[in-house]
Amino acid sequence: MLTLSLVSRILPAVLLACHAAFAMAQSFPTKPVRFLTTGAGASTDLAARTVAQGLSDGAGWTVVVDNRGNTIVAAELAARAPADGYTLLVLTKGLWRGPLLQKMPYDPVRDFIPISLLTRAPNVLVVHPALPVRSVKELIALAKARPGELNYGAGAIGASTYMASEMFKHMAGVKFVFVPYKSSGAAVTAIVSGELQVMFGSTGGTMPHVKSGRLRALGISTLEPSPLAPGVPTIMAAGGLPGYESAATACIFGPAALPEAMVNRVSEEVRKAMVRADVRDRLLKQSVEPVGMTPAETVTYIRADTAATAKLVRDAGIRQER
Repeated sequence: MLTLSLVSRILPAVLLACHAAFAMAQSFPTKPVRFLTTGAGASTDLAARTVAQGLSDGAGWTVVVDNRGNTIVAAELAARAPADGYTLLVLTKGLWRGPLLQKMPYDPVRDFIPISLLTRAPNVLVVHPALPVRSVKELIALAKARPGELNYGAGAIGASTYMASEMFKHMAGVKFVFVPYKSSGAAVTAIVSGELQVMFGSTGGTMPHVKSGRLRALGISTLEPSPLAPGVPTIMAAGGLPGYESAATACIFGPAALPEAMVNRVSEEVRKAMVRADVRDRLLKQSVEPVGMTPAETVTYIRADTAATAKLVRDAGIRQER
């Protein structure tokens, strides 16, 4: 039990530590900041480099993007990094979804602290023009009339486009046959050629084919219409599927022990960078929407997505391939 005397001795030390952390955050950074992320050219790499440039132009920070090949390698390095703000992690929602599908060498809650959700990349529900449907509701009706006869393609199990498809199947109560491809790009090629009938794809990969008439867009996977798919209704509204939402994201994290003052400092500067016109324009050209959330908002988002994904994985019996 804490006595008044003990509290009087502890409190000054606590206040001193808090003051030191605040002072350190205010003077941060005094050397280059490192963004650990996945392979060069990946969506998270592009997001990391765009935000790094925004921090350089806006706050005068020097940020080095360090590509480490895959989520596991980057996450392990970030988890072991000193909690001083100079090594941060930029990854997709695979960081917290991965452990729901298979055992991982890290714990997304124990090992990391969310700083900001940076970007969101919606998925577009498209069909081959030969399929006689022109709306999400018509697709659902056709799928229910012909259970197990329609096929869809996606890349890796657990990828954003795969999870968007499985969520749609589960919420709409329909059965599509999954045809695996080495990548989402290969699946787009297949649906354009007529090998597939249905798929969820990125706006960057599908919208050029929609504009040319080689694909038909039925819905966008975000809760609100997206500037990346003008005129395309949300799946939630067009399909009568309340709460349907699925998108690839990029988030920035720090090691779990990163002081709150430092978390807030980095988040503040990142969010300032995200509203810069040049940053927003560059991200939109990369087919992703700029977001920029506070740490608290990011935690809420991750918790909600983790719960929804865990339920989907459990109910649909999804397992990661070995």
